[in-house]
Amino acid sequence: MSKAEWRSRITAERRSLVSEKRAREAAALAVAAARIPGEVVCAYVPFGTEPGSTQLLDQLLDQGKRVLLPIVPAEPGPLEWAAYEGPRSLGPGRLRGLLEPTGRRLGPDTLGTAELVLIPALAVDDEGVRLGRGAGYYDRSLSFAAPGAALVAVVRDAELVRALPAEPHDVRMTGVLTPDQGSAPRPVMPG
Repeated sequence: MSKAEWRSRITAERRSLVSEKRAREAAALAVAAARIPGEVVCAYVPFGTEPGSTQLLDQLLDQGKRVLLPIVPAEPGPLEWAAYEGPRSLGPGRLRGLLEPTGRRLGPDTLGTAELVLIPALAVDDEGVRLGRGAGYYDRSLSFAAPGAALVAVVRDAELVRALPAEPHDVRMTGVLTPDQGSAPRPVMPG
């Protein structure tokens, strides 16, 4: 399948999920994310049918971690970042339905301070290829990540697939975070 076909299929599947299942998944993701090491975490606020909730962000804060969230820039380019300081520190973003931090913007290179980067995805394959929504914000941003930082895509377990179409600019994930499996490495090692 092409990237567009994958996107269409997964977004349709996500729309069919009932809210109770989404809530269970969000709670499981919050518990699993809390087990991943890192004092500075770049994360995101899930919106629409994306897995997770602000519960995950609050869990990280409760552990004393510094949590940075993306701000979508006015023009296509790398994401900017600002600190998350709880639900009251969020406001409407550029994209309809998206919440972003309202604090001081820290710039794209702030991503390089994080040991852990949680990244939204529609699917991830066995080799760490991530399928995003197609706007390219994360592909343009991940070049700012610190060498050795964990690049972890957050998906549902059914969104782990054998192979996705890849392009040269696609940044490979080093891991995934799912509600049932928790944290798992990518690429998948034969076993």
